[in-house]
Amino acid sequence: MQAKKNGTFDYKPYNLFDDTTAYYDIVMAIDVFEHVENYLEFLRNLREKGKYKLFHIPLDMAALYVVRVWPILESREQVGHIHYFSKDTALATLRDTGYEIIDYFYTPTLDLMSLKSVKSHLLRLLRKIGFKINKELTVRILGGYSLMVLTK
Repeated sequence: MQAKKNGTFDYKPYNLFDDTTAYYDIVMAIDVFEHVENYLEFLRNLREKGKYKLFHIPLDMAALYVVRVWPILESREQVGHIHYFSKDTALATLRDTGYEIIDYFYTPTLDLMSLKSVKSHLLRLLRKIGFKINKELTVRILGGYSLMVLTK
């Protein structure tokens, strides 16, 4: 991949792990480690690259997804997820690899996608109502959310 420039933005491919001196105020891994084969090693190595780390983690392990199976397989085929997380397993993974959790919150992921069927519209409505009543239970059962996590 080659460097690109458009006047206000420069993009240069760069492997953060090749630079032993690289250290930043904040490092962002937005929808990344669920794609990495050895994600534990990746997370341990990333820890040393900045003071704060911001992670956005798709929560593919919801009861509805496990029962239906196809949403998990679809995320594997269409977007390349090879690891799957719930809120609790994502946070445990970060703690196990040496991160201190500062804060986290849910982000809706399925609301951004085009809805193709009446069932999809009804499920989206159910998620919105459920989220207002009980966030944790809605995310665990119905899915459709990711987790934004700030760590140190």
